[in-house]
Amino acid sequence: MPYAIEVLRDQCITAETCVAEAPNTFEIDDEGIAIIISPTGDDDDAVYAAAESCPVECVILRDASGAQVFP
Repeated sequence: MPYAIEVLRDQCITAETCVAEAPNTFEIDDEGIAIIISPTGDDDDAVYAAAESCPVECVILRDASGAQVFP
């Protein structure tokens, strides 16, 4: 089941690891901040790996019940 994804824009440092791990879900916008282009663009494992790879943990994942699963 797809995660609900949130990017904490004020914490993003443009490491681009989320884009490397899940390029169909994330991209970097004109301000150099990660954005979600398609919450279902990549499979759950790739999205979780993207969140886990963020050095400042600004990618938040929630399950279908709304419970935070990462970080």
